[in-house]
Amino acid sequence: MSDILITADELAALIEGDAPVRILDVRWRLDRPDGRPDYLAGHIPGAVYVDLDTELAAHGAPTDGRHPLPDTAALQEAARRWGIDDGDTVVVYDDLKSLSAARAWWLLTDAGVDARILDGSLRSWTGSGRALQAGDELPTPGSVTLTPGQLPRLDIDDAAHFAADEGAVLIDVRAEERYRGDVEPIDPRAGHIPGAINLPTSANAGPDGRFLDAGRLRADFEAAGVRPGIPVGVYCGSGVTASHAFAALTIAGFAPRLYPGSWSQWSNHPDRPVAVGAEPSAQPGAQPAAEPAPEKEHQL
Repeated sequence: MSDILITADELAALIEGDAPVRILDVRWRLDRPDGRPDYLAGHIPGAVYVDLDTELAAHGAPTDGRHPLPDTAALQEAARRWGIDDGDTVVVYDDLKSLSAARAWWLLTDAGVDARILDGSLRSWTGSGRALQAGDELPTPGSVTLTPGQLPRLDIDDAAHFAADEGAVLIDVRAEERYRGDVEPIDPRAGHIPGAINLPTSANAGPDGRFLDAGRLRADFEAAGVRPGIPVGVYCGSGVTASHAFAALTIAGFAPRLYPGSWSQWSNHPDRPVAVGAEPSAQPGAQPAAEPAPEKEHQL
């Protein structure tokens, strides 16, 4: 078991052993944000459903972004509702190549919880021949105390400095067409933060949904200009899939910083510049795309 990932076999061993483990089902996607019906139809035995929109995000003004980080009190209340106690190992999964589960992993790890991502998502469990359980799971409330601030992050001004600083790398992990500004399905302006490079986080996982191995990830990031000792930040549409890229960079041996507000926050500030095109500092642009893009699993 790595510091970030856990296999289906390792999870089964934890469940069968004496070590306290709590499993969280974090199924969510843009075209089907409510994953509860799928959870009720079948989930890993003992898993508790987590609603990403209401439990893993706050909701404020558009200038805060679509999925701002929840405050400590709200997240701790939710974590206790999920049955988490101090010292528990928490395993998170989804059915989307860990793109949404990574958000739960980042929040819990940032809060001092021993959290792991089920590598390969739900299908790694079913693919190993293990059964699912239908219905709801109502755990005994836990008593965990969260201490956020364990992981580095960027605010909107930090992101601007990272993008403008030749000694730092800011990575936009959205799909290429959104980075270029060809389309924008949900946010008010199309394009990217000037100076940010584009590395879609979907490329950090293989066809089976598992993260690529550390060596391959490191080579891919280094080919894009990421180097040890050089600050690196990540953002996406609303801060969800950027957590997946954060995990990939960490697996590769780098020390990334997450910009939680991401493009949804940046694009809601008219005073912030926007670049369009395939290059980091392409021609300025300020208008939304004429046609919305079809929603894809990596357009979060």
